[in-house]
Amino acid sequence: MASSLGAKICFTRSDHPSGTDRIAEAASQLDEATHVLNIQGDEPLLDPHLVDTLAKTLREDRNLPMITAASPVADQILINDPNVVKVILSSGGDALYFSRSPIPFRRDPVPELPTYRHLGIYGYRSDFLKRFVSLPPSPLEKAEGLEQLRALENGARIHVLITEHQAPGLDSPDQVPLIESLLSNCPT
Repeated sequence: MASSLGAKICFTRSDHPSGTDRIAEAASQLDEATHVLNIQGDEPLLDPHLVDTLAKTLREDRNLPMITAASPVADQILINDPNVVKVILSSGGDALYFSRSPIPFRRDPVPELPTYRHLGIYGYRSDFLKRFVSLPPSPLEKAEGLEQLRALENGARIHVLITEHQAPGLDSPDQVPLIESLLSNCPT
């Protein structure tokens, strides 16, 4: 399908520890690429405008090595779902931590503290991506199964664009009928 649209296709090794490592292998075949976007396959309903905004922000900020996106989530079922990755942010909009658990732990109610669902899209400066994948998987990455923690554990800045985009990701097999239904209703 992708090749019929003129896309260049690349097969990668099967032994990569993460999708980011797989993307880095594919990107290594593109010498002219200065930036790389990774839209994960479990996010088939991402808003194209969000993709454009993320790419533009990454391109314009020369000091930004990595970028991603998140949306507010209030549904306690989603917050407690380990298939839904959550992120907490600094006051400047950079990721402090990603987790499959509800974060932060709310000892006391703080109504102005939102919970954010991480969306499966990443942007990288190519030079940073090469450095990132030269690092071994980190302890937090292994514990949570989230490669972006490798970047955080090694001091990298990950900026998070906040969006109101609420399309569901494909987080578990029982969501397939819903996603298929939503995709069949998308305008072509």
